[in-house]
Amino acid sequence: MTQISRITVMTGLFVMPATLAFSQEAPAAPAPPAQPSPWRTPRPARPVAIAPFDDFDVPMPPMPPMAPMAPMPVMPPMPVMPVMPPMPPMPAMAPMAPMGPMALLAPMPPLPAELADFDFLAFQETPRAARVYVGVEGARAKAEVRRAQDNDERYYRSGKSYLDRKEYDKAVDAFNRVIEDKGSRSDGALYWRAYAQNRLGKREDALASLAELQKSYPSSRWLDDAKALSVEIRAQSNQPVSPESATDEDLKLMALQSLGNSDPERSVPMLEKLLKSTNSPRLKERALYVLAQIHSQKSKELLAEVAKGGSNPDLQAKAIEYLGIYGGRDNLQLLVDIYKSSNDVRMKRSILNSFMVSGSRENLLAVAKSESNPELKIQAIQLLGNVGGSSDLAQLYTADASPEVKRAIIQGLFVSGNTDKLIELAKSEKDDSLRHTAINQLGVMGRSKTGPALAAMYSQETNADNKKSIINALFIQGNAPALVEIARKESDVNMKKTIIQQLSVMHSKEATDYLMEILSK
Repeated sequence: MTQISRITVMTGLFVMPATLAFSQEAPAAPAPPAQPSPWRTPRPARPVAIAPFDDFDVPMPPMPPMAPMAPMPVMPPMPVMPVMPPMPPMPAMAPMAPMGPMALLAPMPPLPAELADFDFLAFQETPRAARVYVGVEGARAKAEVRRAQDNDERYYRSGKSYLDRKEYDKAVDAFNRVIEDKGSRSDGALYWRAYAQNRLGKREDALASLAELQKSYPSSRWLDDAKALSVEIRAQSNQPVSPESATDEDLKLMALQSLGNSDPERSVPMLEKLLKSTNSPRLKERALYVLAQIHSQKSKELLAEVAKGGSNPDLQAKAIEYLGIYGGRDNLQLLVDIYKSSNDVRMKRSILNSFMVSGSRENLLAVAKSESNPELKIQAIQLLGNVGGSSDLAQLYTADASPEVKRAIIQGLFVSGNTDKLIELAKSEKDDSLRHTAINQLGVMGRSKTGPALAAMYSQETNADNKKSIINALFIQGNAPALVEIARKESDVNMKKTIIQQLSVMHSKEATDYLMEILSK
């Protein structure tokens, strides 16, 4: 190595450490201790220039050895609990002497004359309370009977529908529900259950159902059809049965569907023969349907004959239904005559429905005025609302004093859309419960029609329950402005809470503004 190279290397060895020493920054002064914070702060980053003497470069001094701990003193043993001495036996109690016979109580003296009117002293129910109790129980019993009748009707119709779809197992289950209730449809359900059982191949069960029908209902109008079905089942006893295969009845049903379209006039004698034969009621119902669509004098006479009750109740009800559908003065007069001569409530219900279908307001009004049966009267009133008898209902309301009938009239006015009469009743009716019914009906008739009237009658209403009904009616309409206006004027704290509770779930700007106004006070 040359001398110049040696000088250069030696110079670098001395200059480089000095340059590095002067280029490093001085350590920063420690920051003052920060106040403790409930929030966690990030740890500051380590400075780029690390001090030459860091913690991990300095060795920690060795810890002095710990002095040995003195041994813990031994706990003395716990003293043994003394044994309790046994308790001495209790002496036997002497037997109690038998009680002598009690003396008879003397009869209570009669109440003084001045206390004879106070029935509560003798723990007796007041005559008025007894009447109220009997009235409530009577209404409850009527409601239960009506509910049972509706259930029977629903299951009966379901069974007939299953028969049409050839779901005979489901039909048997539906008719069993009717038979168990032993209502007015039980005899017909027994017949149709036997019919379905025969289609399933259960001929013994079918004959047993028919025998039960004859035994339990000896005066039933289903007996002729039951005898015909019984003969048919016994005649088929030696033949194999396949419910899925087509039978003579299925072929006849298919022929009837096309019979009315091919030659209606020539088919009338054949339909008459089918209706008067021993064929099944299902086939007769289809024949009656075809007959009702043939507008001839002979077909009308046959339909009228069946409607008067010349066959089973199901076929009669179908004839009444068809008379109402096709209408006409002669058909309606025939229905009026049948209604007056019949004592069957179910048939009369069918006739009322036919009056409604045909739009016969006059006949429904006549029944509503003259019918003595409350249920039929109420049904006529309700159906009167469906055919636009609004003015007739308003007249009936002033003429009838029964609360049940008046309530039905209010419902009829609602169906007919007579808001003016309902507003009048909600304001002027003296009976609180009837006013309550009118208010509830107004609540679902549209905000623009009834909203202002409901809001105006709130201040005039004295019954607390009816005031709540008005609040609920306005809530159903979504009428937040009216509720806010009522709440501003309401001085009753509980009633105001009810209004605010309704406003709190209405999601309306007026309701939200009012709630914010309350919170800012």
